[in-house]
Amino acid sequence: MSQHHFDVLIIGAGVSGIGMACHLKRECPGKSFAILERRQSLGGTWDLFRYPGIRSDSDMFTFGYNFRPWTGGKVLADGASIKNYVRETARENDVERHIRYGLAVKTVDWSGVDKCWKLSAQNEATGETEHYTASFLVGCTGYYNYDQGYKPDFPGESDFKGQIVHPQHWPENLDYTGKKVVVIGSGATAITLVPTMAEKAAHVTMLQRSPTYLMPLPSTDKITLALQKVLPEKTAYRLTRARNISISRLLYQRSRKSPKAMRRLFLSITRRQLDGKADMRHFTPDYNPWDQRLCVVKDGDLFKALKAGKASIATDHIERFTETGIRLQSGEQLDADIIIPATGLDIQMLGGIKPSVDGREVVMKDKVIYKNVMVEGVPNAAMIFGYTNISWTLKVDIAAEYLCRLINLMDKRGYRTVVARDTENSRGEDTILGSLNSGYIKRAADRLPRQGTQGPWKSSQNYLEDVKILRFDPIDDGYLEFDGQRSRAGEGQARGFLRPLRSALFGFQR
Repeated sequence: MSQHHFDVLIIGAGVSGIGMACHLKRECPGKSFAILERRQSLGGTWDLFRYPGIRSDSDMFTFGYNFRPWTGGKVLADGASIKNYVRETARENDVERHIRYGLAVKTVDWSGVDKCWKLSAQNEATGETEHYTASFLVGCTGYYNYDQGYKPDFPGESDFKGQIVHPQHWPENLDYTGKKVVVIGSGATAITLVPTMAEKAAHVTMLQRSPTYLMPLPSTDKITLALQKVLPEKTAYRLTRARNISISRLLYQRSRKSPKAMRRLFLSITRRQLDGKADMRHFTPDYNPWDQRLCVVKDGDLFKALKAGKASIATDHIERFTETGIRLQSGEQLDADIIIPATGLDIQMLGGIKPSVDGREVVMKDKVIYKNVMVEGVPNAAMIFGYTNISWTLKVDIAAEYLCRLINLMDKRGYRTVVARDTENSRGEDTILGSLNSGYIKRAADRLPRQGTQGPWKSSQNYLEDVKILRFDPIDDGYLEFDGQRSRAGEGQARGFLRPLRSALFGFQR
């Protein structure tokens, strides 16, 4: 039985974990740290998912880290390229050697006596248990279950004679050439799978209960390629990031403020892409834009597959599976050799780990989140949790910077503990994922921490606002307790407006 101590322990070696570790190396160079990763490779999501066409659903110039430019003109990168980018970032920042693979964290408990976190982790290869202690703990596990995705129990499922394949568990050598395929779902996974599989399959049908708002996006950014020819790499990257952040924010804000106008805009774009070759009822959601996530269509490939007759869409409910496919409530039969339930994620926090404080379990649904980074009442701990309306990594960078600022402040003042306290009963009804009403979020309402109704407990999903709060506003803001003592509001005032705005748009390089 071995035991190890680190100043900071990071759980998860995906995009968030590697980003956090890189910021620690850059901004807290004297701190010892390790990353505990259950899988045998880094990359998180981009190591797990292997289905055809797996790619980013946000542009790579905002998905890339602010300290390491994403080069090239590719806007929507494939999964392998993203994983390679994360790996190269880890190597360049001397982070890869700090990763401990194959360790499944089993218990996590804060000791108020020893002022540290105590963890046990099982080495899944040997079965041995390893013990760790840490002064500070950072959860970078994302928000879904890596062991299984969400799949309803379909009536008659056992009657089906073909293959049923969940995207989260894609067989390495699945041959769908010349096969009839039904993809159940209308989210990002289905939007990616359908046109990709249609290249080889006899026909692919996307079966959806309700439509999704779609936005075509070119896979190559010609403007960025032109900028890269005449400007230094970092300058071109910053300009592209600034433009893409601005466009994303504009689309989201206008969708919230003028939903009817934006609905007309999105539907008109889809109508032009289809060119009369498909019924618009399959593309007309019964909710407002950004009540659920907008789905990006790379190079309009889904629309091209539909117009070419290689794919089709059915909007209906499933009555039951049959031996040869799916019978719908309308009576229509969809024949299939392969059925793919792209029915969503199974949400869980901290990779299923149940943290405790002095032996008492932390019930996440009863907690509020401070600045969308720290859990109320939990000492020396944080979660890196990205955005749902723009690129995940934008939040990773500024949250990691905030935590480094916090750790450095504690060192400077000699503090050993910090905890966020909600003394104003700010708990609201919205979860940490905001106001999205997607099915996978509704199913997880009893597992997700809440955001508050005011102050630093309320999550804005606003990148520009978060840059000011996390990068520039005082750490000592009156909501934190250091070594059991309530902090005094205002260790210094926020530094103006123009600098946070410029920093948000153009990146933060040191």
